[in-house]
Amino acid sequence: MPRLRQVPKSEVEAPLVKTMYEWLFEGRDPVSEPGTFTGSPGDWWTVFALVPDVFEHAVQGFGLYQSPKRKLDPELRELGQARAGWAAGSQFVFSQHCKSMRGMGMSEEKIESVPSWPAATCYSETERLVLAYSDCLVYDNGRVPDGLFDALRAQLSDEEILELTYITCLYIQHAVMSKALRTEFDDRDEPITEVPGPEGATAMHAGTPGASDRP
Repeated sequence: MPRLRQVPKSEVEAPLVKTMYEWLFEGRDPVSEPGTFTGSPGDWWTVFALVPDVFEHAVQGFGLYQSPKRKLDPELRELGQARAGWAAGSQFVFSQHCKSMRGMGMSEEKIESVPSWPAATCYSETERLVLAYSDCLVYDNGRVPDGLFDALRAQLSDEEILELTYITCLYIQHAVMSKALRTEFDDRDEPITEVPGPEGATAMHAGTPGASDRP
């Protein structure tokens, strides 16, 4: 379950929230009868409905990136979004945009290779640059080497790069929020926990008197 309260259909007053609930959940109360047509639980929507103007702002973002006004190739956009989900550790963002790429008719090889793209041979030069740029946005917090940026700029217009940057960063935000609030497929227990040793055992560290060379 998500960490914040979910808003049931009976409490919804904002027109846009009502519209999205009806479209996504086909008249059901998404709290008592969860599940969207994409296969996700749908609790991202019911949590964001706590603050209707935040909900509306997020939905406007979805409309913006899918607008026919966009100059950026949708396949490049989806590569950026999916890689952002993977790199930021959000199973929800990664999974949903794998579905989007499949819906566009992108090859299974490209979809499956997003996690290991540096070793893949299925991507074009432009696609590889988009993936590398996405990694810089996530892993290096926007620190992009000049050589990479110049190569990307040789392939895409300034307008396309701005759209790519904005949309990818938007999905870094969604990845972070989904993990923090444990919505959708990011409702997972922390994987990094102590593995107990034998009773009474203590760890031996390098530099500790008497420590062995063994791990």
